[in-house]
Amino acid sequence: MRTTRLVLFAISALVAASGLATQAQSKFNPPRTADGKPDMQGYWTNATYTPFERPAEFKDQTTFTREQAIEYAKRAQERFLSQPDDDAHYDNSIWMTEKGLKGLTTLRTSIVSEPDGKMPPMNAEGRKRGEERAAARRKIDIMASAQNRGISERCIYWGHEGPPLLPTGYNSNLQIYQSPAEFVVIPEMMPFARVAPLDGRAHVSAALRTLHGDSRGRWDGDTVVIETTNFTDRTAFRGSSEYLKVTERLTLVDANTIRYQFTVEDPHTWDRPWSGEYPMTRIKEPIYEYACHEGNYGMPNILKAQRAVEAQERAKGSR
Repeated sequence: MRTTRLVLFAISALVAASGLATQAQSKFNPPRTADGKPDMQGYWTNATYTPFERPAEFKDQTTFTREQAIEYAKRAQERFLSQPDDDAHYDNSIWMTEKGLKGLTTLRTSIVSEPDGKMPPMNAEGRKRGEERAAARRKIDIMASAQNRGISERCIYWGHEGPPLLPTGYNSNLQIYQSPAEFVVIPEMMPFARVAPLDGRAHVSAALRTLHGDSRGRWDGDTVVIETTNFTDRTAFRGSSEYLKVTERLTLVDANTIRYQFTVEDPHTWDRPWSGEYPMTRIKEPIYEYACHEGNYGMPNILKAQRAVEAQERAKGSR
């Protein structure tokens, strides 16, 4: 039964992907808001087993054959289903609310759309910065305080919530709001309402930086283009610097599909820009609050346990 479901999910995803290519070439007239722009408002998912970078086994293929795609999705789902449900470990399937819902949402062999399906290698400056960051982390006593723990563990920033927006292990859903003056994207996982003004205003001063950057939007025909700059050095998307720039393009290609494209630029990390794309699919269900901090007993318990160990060690030393 599981294998049958896997194949059916994969086939339906492939049919959708084939339909996407056809629809993109046809003259789709999208529903429009009062100001005449394509109406992308609503709930969407980007859950997929499409790999971020092209696997070595498909090194010269930009797309899967139908048979390869079905087999790839089947193997990915079987790996997921093989995880135990009776252990509340963070990575186990008890957390993964998308069980049975994923397939390949495109015949592409990677989300990265470069000719080789890979991100470009880091340049010398990027590698040096990565080594320095790693050395600095090794000097930190992560058991000393909550502030010494990673910002993802502290529910501050994971990175997939964008920009660029990338699929997550679970809760790969988002909501879009529009007005004549703003385009708003809210991911379900680590929710952050990213507001992109559409009124042509300039980016804020380079002295003002945030983990999610400063977004500015504009319409290019029926495609909304969002440019984000002013990141911090702690954003570190795939090892990036604070000079990261991300340009996103969202196009409603049919009633239930947004083609999402992004380009990443950071000459302090990579010698050339690189891009990626995938389809988002409309869903009816709303997104839910991801209350990462509420009931998060893990952090205080970890630190309390460490304090108890230290107290035992002091007691032994005083004998």
